[in-house]
Amino acid sequence: MKLKTLAVSVALLAVLSAAAFWLNRPPPQPKADPLVGKPLVDASIIDGSTGLRFSDQGKTIELARDAGGSWRDSSYFGLPADFQKLSSFVNDLSSSKVQRFVTASPERLSRLDFKDTRIEVLGPGGKPSLLVTLGKNAEGGGRFVRFGDLSRAYLSTFNAWLDTDPRGWADATLVSLKPDDVGRITIFFDQAPPLGLSRAKPGDAWSAAPPAPGRALKADAVASLLGTLGSLRFSDTTPPSDPGAEAARRHVRTVTVTPFSGPALTISLGRVPERRNPRLSPKPAAPAPAAKGGGPAAAPEFDIVPAGPVYAFISSSDPKAPVNGLMKERAFQIDEFAFTSLPQRPDDLFEPAPPARAAH
Repeated sequence: MKLKTLAVSVALLAVLSAAAFWLNRPPPQPKADPLVGKPLVDASIIDGSTGLRFSDQGKTIELARDAGGSWRDSSYFGLPADFQKLSSFVNDLSSSKVQRFVTASPERLSRLDFKDTRIEVLGPGGKPSLLVTLGKNAEGGGRFVRFGDLSRAYLSTFNAWLDTDPRGWADATLVSLKPDDVGRITIFFDQAPPLGLSRAKPGDAWSAAPPAPGRALKADAVASLLGTLGSLRFSDTTPPSDPGAEAARRHVRTVTVTPFSGPALTISLGRVPERRNPRLSPKPAAPAPAAKGGGPAAAPEFDIVPAGPVYAFISSSDPKAPVNGLMKERAFQIDEFAFTSLPQRPDDLFEPAPPARAAH
């Protein structure tokens, strides 16, 4: 073979090899999506926010943070927010990851139920600095999400429930006081002088004034009283001018609790008592029962009106204490057990003293 022919053949083979490589080259790797693998909502974004707003099924909750970093439930009369619940929710957001890109197809997006369920992180002026719209739950776990106005869907690991009950985000704590921190208790009674209980330091036995000769304080009764009053939580609220709250204030039982250090708390619990209203026109008597003996029972002469809800009225000896302002904003209903378990007379706190041991 001539040298020229050989050179042409080699060049042709090189061209063919290059063409084959070009045609069979691996496809270019797609550009990594910057959202995949990132938190659904970065915690630093929430740290720099002025609030959170989330909506579901036509209901909206808004939580606002003031300049001092305190959170309030704007959706429920601006009461302090339940920080533990809020922290758990923020942790759910920041620990949830964007797993993968799903689709940008309008047809497929329409099948992922992106409606009015959304989470907004608020910036200055209450304007959203981040918007996440939630779609339906994925069959294999997680939830479809969209960011802002992007027409792109992603799958996230977010599974938390959006609680849209405004009251559920308010901190229900009215009193949080450890029993060991209390050095004095004064209990007021309707038909007896006040009873004072005191001790010099935590762990000491309580002494009563006035004392009850031949009787001893029930240690478990005092502990139960402190346990109940020291952890009061509200179950519902009404305006302070609510007639039920104003009526309850006229039927209170009051206890003043004074810590070893710090302001005293005066706690009054009240409710409208059960009433028996005379009937103006008695109801007709019931027909006689089929069983033999006796006629129909006589209709009662009174209608029973059940006791009203229990309200807590609390004040601190420190004029700047938050609870004083809180009582001006709402009237707070509590569980009736806190009221019914209060001692109604001094004797409820005493028992016969044990006999003295004979000297040897």
